[in-house]
Amino acid sequence: MRSRGHRRAFSLLELIVIVAVLGVLAALAIPAVQRSGAQADSAKCLANLRQIGVGLGLYLNDHAMIMPDLRAGRASADEDLPVIDVLLAEYLDDPAVFTCPADDRFAKETGTSYYWNVALNGQHAANLNFLQISDTPGSIPVLSDKEGWHRFRDNKVNFLYADGHAGRDLRLFTGP
Repeated sequence: MRSRGHRRAFSLLELIVIVAVLGVLAALAIPAVQRSGAQADSAKCLANLRQIGVGLGLYLNDHAMIMPDLRAGRASADEDLPVIDVLLAEYLDDPAVFTCPADDRFAKETGTSYYWNVALNGQHAANLNFLQISDTPGSIPVLSDKEGWHRFRDNKVNFLYADGHAGRDLRLFTGP
């Protein structure tokens, strides 16, 4: 007869099977967690670009709808150059909008994660022309990520377009 306080212990084989099952579950879960984190970063980056677009709209209202004359970027945040994060700082409450969450390098070094489309410098916002695209502002990129940080997507770069929307796809030649 068994005593009531006695419990059966796991055998070594049972412990190995449990550890193997947990290992397989972890191997399946870790990539899914990484993918969802990367997708969240991409969504936050798009939200940042939309906010920058709002700040650019405010700037345009104050400057007769003329696009600013800016450099695409700078090599160091210490350089005194006309760039998007300097120009729009007074129009945006949070300087964090200039940093894509997936960027762990460029924003720290240069002040922003995004490049300005210098082809738009000095143009009137109502008559933008970029690569012979002038009648579809939804196809004219204003800003883009400096690198392809969004690794779980076919197009790894986010864009802000002249019509104010932010998107994941470069839509240059999507006319009629």
